Amino acid sequence: MNKPDHSMTRRRFLKTAATGLALTTLGKPFLLTAKEEYDLVVISGQPAAATTKALEAMGGISRFVNKGQRVVLKPNMSFARSPEMGANTHPLVVATVARACVDAGAERVVVLDHTLARPELCLERSGIREACKSIKGVHVLAINERKFFREVKVPQGKVLENVEIMREVLDSQVLINIPTAKSHSATGVSLGIKGLMGLIYDRESFHSRYNMNQALADLATVIKPQLTILDATRALVTGGPGGPGEVQKPNLVIAGIDPVAVDSYGVTVAPWYGKNFKGRHVEHLLATYQRGLGKIDTDQLKILKESV
Repeated sequence: MNKPDHSMTRRRFLKTAATGLALTTLGKPFLLTAKEEYDLVVISGQPAAATTKALEAMGGISRFVNKGQRVVLKPNMSFARSPEMGANTHPLVVATVARACVDAGAERVVVLDHTLARPELCLERSGIREACKSIKGVHVLAINERKFFREVKVPQGKVLENVEIMREVLDSQVLINIPTAKSHSATGVSLGIKGLMGLIYDRESFHSRYNMNQALADLATVIKPQLTILDATRALVTGGPGGPGEVQKPNLVIAGIDPVAVDSYGVTVAPWYGKNFKGRHVEHLLATYQRGLGKIDTDQLKILKESV
């Protein structure tokens, strides 16, 4: 059994950025298709309006969702916290994406998370179930029982050989990741790639058995959302991932198909623990970039910025 590795704690996260640690840059750049004019779209505004504009700027939801498909939406809703506390994705961001998927003709839209707190309290206090309840064909569920997960191999894994992933994710045609922007005691920040842990059964093993940063990079090789929409309307800049802590309001929604690029930009939208960082300061983002899974340097990204 591997020894626990908590190397990217809040303390080391601060120290790494402050000392300007030289980091090796490996891996191939993320290749865009001809249809993709921008690496990212960054929309400033209120949650629903900014999300609607972000989807439009990405080419419309029909670019990702076809009629008759099964779609999984993965927000943060692991904590029994109200929206203003910043621990969960804003319910209006989730509902806006869910409605767009239904309008595009999705057969079934399931909003899923493996919650850390009591499932019923998470669904209620996050506001996500309430926001989606009037949208026909949308189901908001907390999936915590092992029978709803299936083991898959991780061929490119460095520390993970296999992992149990929600069956609904494996059996659906589209996965849209909708994380919120927040700090994290073990990884510095929790954005899209870190949020993928909410789709596996044994979340605790990432904390106790593995180097979490490498495990997250491994996980990103087998769970690949077609679209990531980062809710940075609020940012829980201290006290994450569950809070309470300091909440700032960047009032941004950031969307892209490159999960590393989305997260790397997300790192720059607020000061974490009172300091400013870049994606390269976050070990699991660097590890994922080194697998060739996306771009990490925001100054090399083509970004569309608009306000609504």
